[in-house]
Amino acid sequence: MTIDPRAKAEMLIRKPVAEVFEAFVDPEITSKFWFTGGSGRMEAGKTVTWEWAMYSFSIPVEVKAVEKNRRILVEWPGGSGSTTVEWTFTDRPDGTTYVSIVNRGFTGEDSQRVTEALDSTEGFSFVLAGAKAYLEHGIRLNLVQDKFPDGLPEG
Repeated sequence: MTIDPRAKAEMLIRKPVAEVFEAFVDPEITSKFWFTGGSGRMEAGKTVTWEWAMYSFSIPVEVKAVEKNRRILVEWPGGSGSTTVEWTFTDRPDGTTYVSIVNRGFTGEDSQRVTEALDSTEGFSFVLAGAKAYLEHGIRLNLVQDKFPDGLPEG
């Protein structure tokens, strides 16, 4: 039996959907809680580069779909091949936004796919927690930066 693991992280952010969505498509905002720089806004059909300067690391991200205030779909390189990441933004009646991030399409041996899905779940949980703190309270938690204080692990 082959398993098909996926990473999933979800969080309520107490801000309107337009503000939360913009925080993920505009690298000037996203750099306050996730990566340190992006080459441009996420727009369907565009490839952007995201950079984590503290790790001397960057990746190309192919933007597959952007539905304003509803959904973003990208493809990016994973540990053993490209995976897709999908953000969905649910506008709630009380003016808050429920954000769901799902990363799927991991390749390789079962154990490798499971490990990558678990690592991705952890990473996107940090991203959502950082986004929540920044958007709701203006606090930069540096969660991604502080995950590896001595630099990225080998391998």
